[in-house]
Amino acid sequence: MAKYDKVIRQILDGLSDANINFKDVRNLLISLGFEERIRGSHHLFRKKGVSEKINLQKDGNKAKPYQIKQIRKILIKYKLGSR
Repeated sequence: MAKYDKVIRQILDGLSDANINFKDVRNLLISLGFEERIRGSHHLFRKKGVSEKINLQKDGNKAKPYQIKQIRKILIKYKLGSR
């Protein structure tokens, strides 16, 4: 998990939501046990025990800022990742 500590820190700090790499977020969610399903440009993530569905889209090579905010809320609510 140490590999994704930087990404988790970026998301939880909330200082650079518009500057987080899409691939890094995608790989983080997969490493946290989320299952990915792709529908066009939408990457949908589900995890058993997490009622919210995460919808992730690219904005260039970055993730969309409002989706990072949604992911932050889920990480905090379900105590996913480490800090």
